[in-house]
Amino acid sequence: MAQRTAPPPPILQPPQNTDETGWEAQQKKEMAKKLNLQRQDELKKDTEKLLELATELKQSVDKTDENTLSLDVIKKAEQIEKLAKSVKDKMKGP
Repeated sequence: MAQRTAPPPPILQPPQNTDETGWEAQQKKEMAKKLNLQRQDELKKDTEKLLELATELKQSVDKTDENTLSLDVIKKAEQIEKLAKSVKDKMKGP
């Protein structure tokens, strides 16, 4: 005669506090919003600086002739390149 085995007792989990879970979700959402606003502010500042550097580069290039290229022009171009990469990375987000 085969013995019947009772099903295992259900695993009881402590009740989740839905208020806390909702609060945590709200905090995460607010933090993400703040980070996005901060990133947007940095993007605006960086693009303004990028425009300023590009304008300065154009003025410097306009002052040179075909036989001269100043070190200042090369440095400005490198600054623009570095800042443009930073802006691109920030636009991609975290």
